[in-house]
Amino acid sequence: MAVAPVSPPPVESFVPWEIPTRWLRVEIREIASRQVVGVIEILSPVNKRPGQEAREEYLRKRRDLLRTFIHFLEIDLLRGGDRPPLERPVPPAPYYITLSRAERRPIVEVWPVRLDQKLPIVPVPLREPDPDAPLDLGAAVVAVYERGAYADEIDYRQPPPPPPFGPEEARWVEDLLRTQR
Repeated sequence: MAVAPVSPPPVESFVPWEIPTRWLRVEIREIASRQVVGVIEILSPVNKRPGQEAREEYLRKRRDLLRTFIHFLEIDLLRGGDRPPLERPVPPAPYYITLSRAERRPIVEVWPVRLDQKLPIVPVPLREPDPDAPLDLGAAVVAVYERGAYADEIDYRQPPPPPPFGPEEARWVEDLLRTQR
């Protein structure tokens, strides 16, 4: 009886795999018609990761939205990754809030926010004749931080996530953390 030769055992590897993500956004709707008046997008890391399908999908969704008569507020509180494109340069900052009012396109309002600045109160455009609604981003972030119990989850002794801070920002962060300890 012939015996089959023994094959070497297999090795393990990985296949490219993206965890399915549910995309959430805030929609502002007119009460009577339920028609979308504005959209608020809060960028996530995959929206800013070059070469990722999720980034391309986000940029396509953004382009489509900018072709409509819907106001668009984009909140980028992530220092890393590639920012969504603008046609003209804006002052460098780690965070940006961009507001595209439907009636003013292609002009957008941009709030570059430095680390040592409070997050701004930004206008959320509604439909005429209603005035803009103020959105206090600082208060919103504090509420999320407290409700999410992030003080218990984040180890502030660890180095901050990339990209690295510049010397002035690093000094400011270290001073802030020292006063909080």
